[in-house]
Amino acid sequence: MSTVRIERRFRGPPTTGNGGYVAGLVAAALGGSNCTVTLKSPPPLDEDLTLTTQDATASLAWDDRLVVTATSEPVEIDVPTPPTLADARDAEPRFTGHSHHIFPGCFVCGPERETGDGMRIFPGPMHDKANRVAATWTPDESVADENGLVRPEFLWAALDCPGYFAAEGSAGLALLGRMSAVLHRPVRAGEPLVVTGWPIESQGRKHQVGSALHDADGELVAAAKATWITLNEGSA
Repeated sequence: MSTVRIERRFRGPPTTGNGGYVAGLVAAALGGSNCTVTLKSPPPLDEDLTLTTQDATASLAWDDRLVVTATSEPVEIDVPTPPTLADARDAEPRFTGHSHHIFPGCFVCGPERETGDGMRIFPGPMHDKANRVAATWTPDESVADENGLVRPEFLWAALDCPGYFAAEGSAGLALLGRMSAVLHRPVRAGEPLVVTGWPIESQGRKHQVGSALHDADGELVAAAKATWITLNEGSA
């Protein structure tokens, strides 16, 4: 067991941790890749949380409340051919969050966050039939380890919000429920990346999406599939 804290910088909603970041933090205890993480309750900020690992499983708890569970298992994701860096950059001005954002202070996609504080990933609609969204992201040194490699939890975070915006029209006000990710290779701070998200399937309040990170040459860096849950009216 170990104690971890989710710093306020890494919030999604104003009082809880960004789901992708928290999922990646727990997955990192299992190696960071080929993991499925389920969010059981909102991850609190600036509190001592207990991280427990056993064999191929991990959990995060706040006192007696289970926050996250994770399992290490193979993850297979069908990833579409990425857009170019220029096409992804072209999509960013169409990001719906520029005009309306349910969590404008989100660490990953919040437009209120300054450069060097938030990740400022702004996935806008692409002009294709797959209803994909795309953006660019160049990780800075604040999300890297002592060797200059981006830590797994931040790659998971980058894969989180683009999936939501691919399903935003169907999902409405929603939170991350489950996320599976595979990290194909390390990423260095300063390396420009293409971020994409696409809808897979919606059934009732559950919305399955995919997301991916590619480098400027189109090589797949990381991919995820996730389930977002539409909140009942008044539960936000």
